[in-house]
Amino acid sequence: MVVGVSLTISHKSMPTDPLLQLLRHKARLSHQEISDLLSMTPDAVSAKLAAYEEDGTILGYHAVVNPDVAGDTSVSAFIEVRLTPERGGGFDRLATRIARFDQVVSCYLASGGYDLMVVVEGSDLREVARFVSEKLSSLEGILSTATHFRLKTYKENGFVFGAEPETERLAVAP
Repeated sequence: MVVGVSLTISHKSMPTDPLLQLLRHKARLSHQEISDLLSMTPDAVSAKLAAYEEDGTILGYHAVVNPDVAGDTSVSAFIEVRLTPERGGGFDRLATRIARFDQVVSCYLASGGYDLMVVVEGSDLREVARFVSEKLSSLEGILSTATHFRLKTYKENGFVFGAEPETERLAVAP
Protein backbone atom coordinates (compact mmCIF):
# COMPACT_ATOMS: atom_id res chain seq x y z
CA MET A 1 0.00 0.00 0.00
CA VAL A 2 1.36 3.38 -0.99
CA VAL A 3 1.14 5.91 1.82
CA GLY A 4 2.12 8.86 -0.35
CA VAL A 5 4.43 10.14 -3.02
CA SER A 6 7.53 12.19 -2.38
CA LEU A 7 9.68 14.39 -4.58
CA THR A 8 13.47 14.55 -4.34
CA ILE A 9 14.84 18.03 -4.97
CA SER A 10 18.51 18.94 -5.29
CA HIS A 11 19.87 21.04 -2.46
CA LYS A 12 21.35 23.55 -4.90
CA SER A 13 17.88 25.03 -5.26
CA MET A 14 15.74 25.10 -2.16
CA PRO A 15 12.05 25.26 -3.05
CA THR A 16 11.20 28.97 -3.07
CA ASP A 17 9.30 28.45 -6.32
CA PRO A 18 5.62 27.73 -5.56
CA LEU A 19 5.73 24.86 -8.07
CA LEU A 20 8.52 23.12 -6.14
CA GLN A 21 6.81 23.76 -2.81
CA LEU A 22 3.60 22.21 -4.12
CA LEU A 23 5.37 19.17 -5.58
CA ARG A 24 7.21 18.46 -2.31
CA HIS A 25 3.85 17.76 -0.68
CA LYS A 26 1.73 16.55 -3.60
CA ALA A 27 3.94 15.05 -6.31
CA ARG A 28 1.10 13.05 -7.88
CA LEU A 29 -0.88 16.06 -9.06
CA SER A 30 -1.46 16.20 -12.78
CA HIS A 31 -0.09 19.09 -14.80
CA GLN A 32 -3.67 20.35 -15.16
CA GLU A 33 -4.24 20.28 -11.37
CA ILE A 34 -0.95 22.09 -10.80
CA SER A 35 -1.78 24.69 -13.43
CA ASP A 36 -5.17 25.32 -11.79
CA LEU A 37 -3.62 25.71 -8.33
CA LEU A 38 -0.80 27.99 -9.50
CA SER A 39 -2.65 29.93 -12.21
CA MET A 40 -0.31 28.63 -14.92
CA THR A 41 -1.02 26.91 -18.20
CA PRO A 42 -0.43 23.13 -18.34
CA ASP A 43 2.20 23.76 -21.03
CA ALA A 44 4.05 26.19 -18.74
CA VAL A 45 3.97 23.59 -15.92
CA SER A 46 5.33 20.92 -18.27
CA ALA A 47 8.09 23.20 -19.52
CA LYS A 48 9.11 24.28 -16.03
CA LEU A 49 9.17 20.69 -14.76
CA ALA A 50 11.22 19.57 -17.77
CA ALA A 51 13.70 22.38 -17.11
CA TYR A 52 13.97 21.44 -13.41
CA GLU A 53 14.56 17.79 -14.33
CA GLU A 54 17.13 18.76 -16.97
CA ASP A 55 19.17 21.06 -14.71
CA GLY A 56 19.13 18.61 -11.78
CA THR A 57 16.87 20.65 -9.48
CA ILE A 58 14.37 17.76 -9.44
CA LEU A 59 16.33 14.54 -8.98
CA GLY A 60 13.43 12.10 -9.00
CA TYR A 61 10.04 11.03 -7.70
CA HIS A 62 9.32 8.09 -5.42
CA ALA A 63 6.52 6.47 -3.47
CA VAL A 64 6.52 6.44 0.33
CA VAL A 65 5.50 2.85 1.12
CA ASN A 66 4.30 1.52 4.45
CA PRO A 67 6.50 -1.59 4.91
CA ASP A 68 4.12 -3.18 7.42
CA VAL A 69 1.19 -3.06 5.01
CA ALA A 70 3.32 -4.03 1.99
CA GLY A 71 4.84 -7.03 3.80
CA ASP A 72 8.37 -5.65 3.46
CA THR A 73 10.67 -7.46 5.90
CA SER A 74 13.89 -5.69 4.97
CA VAL A 75 15.99 -3.99 7.63
CA SER A 76 16.98 -0.32 7.74
CA ALA A 77 19.82 1.08 9.80
CA PHE A 78 21.11 4.55 10.58
CA ILE A 79 24.89 4.51 10.81
CA GLU A 80 26.84 7.32 12.44
CA VAL A 81 30.27 7.56 10.82
CA ARG A 82 33.28 9.44 12.12
CA LEU A 83 36.03 9.98 9.57
CA THR A 84 39.23 11.85 8.95
CA PRO A 85 38.79 14.80 6.60
CA GLU A 86 41.18 14.96 3.66
CA ARG A 87 43.36 17.96 2.93
CA GLY A 88 41.81 19.96 0.12
CA GLY A 89 38.67 17.83 -0.07
CA GLY A 90 37.27 17.58 3.43
CA PHE A 91 34.71 14.80 3.65
CA ASP A 92 33.45 14.90 0.06
CA ARG A 93 35.56 12.19 -1.59
CA LEU A 94 34.96 9.58 1.10
CA ALA A 95 31.29 10.51 1.51
CA THR A 96 30.76 10.14 -2.25
CA ARG A 97 32.50 6.75 -2.18
CA ILE A 98 30.25 5.58 0.66
CA ALA A 99 27.13 6.91 -1.07
CA ARG A 100 27.86 4.75 -4.15
CA PHE A 101 27.41 1.45 -2.28
CA ASP A 102 24.19 -0.31 -3.31
CA GLN A 103 23.14 -0.81 0.32
CA VAL A 104 23.27 2.95 1.03
CA VAL A 105 19.89 4.65 0.67
CA SER A 106 20.98 8.10 1.93
CA CYS A 107 24.20 9.73 3.08
CA TYR A 108 24.35 13.09 4.86
CA LEU A 109 27.10 15.30 6.27
CA ALA A 110 25.99 16.06 9.82
CA SER A 111 26.94 18.20 12.77
CA GLY A 112 27.53 16.86 16.25
CA GLY A 113 29.49 13.87 17.47
CA TYR A 114 29.85 12.22 14.07
CA ASP A 115 30.52 13.38 10.53
CA LEU A 116 28.17 11.37 8.31
CA MET A 117 24.73 9.85 8.82
CA VAL A 118 24.37 6.90 6.46
CA VAL A 119 21.03 5.14 5.94
CA VAL A 120 21.42 1.53 4.83
CA GLU A 121 18.94 -1.19 3.84
CA GLY A 122 19.49 -4.94 3.81
CA SER A 123 17.46 -8.13 3.71
CA ASP A 124 18.29 -8.91 7.35
CA LEU A 125 20.45 -7.84 10.31
CA ARG A 126 23.38 -9.97 9.17
CA GLU A 127 23.48 -8.31 5.74
CA VAL A 128 23.67 -4.86 7.33
CA ALA A 129 26.31 -6.09 9.81
CA ARG A 130 28.40 -7.52 6.93
CA PHE A 131 28.14 -4.22 5.07
CA VAL A 132 29.36 -2.29 8.12
CA SER A 133 32.20 -4.67 9.00
CA GLU A 134 33.40 -5.65 5.51
CA LYS A 135 32.77 -2.57 3.38
CA LEU A 136 32.20 0.55 5.49
CA SER A 137 34.56 0.08 8.44
CA SER A 138 37.37 -1.18 6.23
CA LEU A 139 37.58 2.04 4.21
CA GLU A 140 40.69 4.12 4.84
CA GLY A 141 39.74 7.26 6.73
CA ILE A 142 36.87 5.73 8.73
CA LEU A 143 37.54 6.27 12.43
CA SER A 144 34.40 4.69 13.91
CA THR A 145 30.80 3.74 13.26
CA ALA A 146 27.69 3.34 15.42
CA THR A 147 24.74 1.45 13.97
CA HIS A 148 21.12 2.04 15.01
CA PHE A 149 18.39 -0.19 13.55
CA ARG A 150 14.98 1.18 12.58
CA LEU A 151 12.37 -0.52 14.71
CA LYS A 152 9.22 1.29 13.63
CA THR A 153 8.39 4.22 11.38
CA TYR A 154 5.99 6.90 12.60
CA LYS A 155 6.58 9.51 9.91
CA GLU A 156 8.61 9.57 6.70
CA ASN A 157 8.95 12.36 4.14
CA GLY A 158 5.96 14.17 5.63
CA PHE A 159 3.63 11.14 5.71
CA VAL A 160 2.37 9.81 9.05
CA PHE A 161 2.15 6.01 9.32
CA GLY A 162 -0.67 4.18 11.08
CA ALA A 163 -3.94 5.33 12.51
CA GLU A 164 -4.26 8.72 14.07
CA PRO A 165 -4.42 8.43 17.87
CA GLU A 166 -7.76 9.26 19.37
CA THR A 167 -7.69 12.44 21.37
CA GLU A 168 -10.04 12.26 24.29
CA ARG A 169 -10.26 15.19 26.61
CA LEU A 170 -9.99 14.46 30.27
CA ALA A 171 -13.02 15.27 32.36
CA VAL A 172 -12.72 18.48 34.32
CA ALA A 173 -12.75 17.77 38.03
CA PRO A 174 -14.14 20.35 40.45
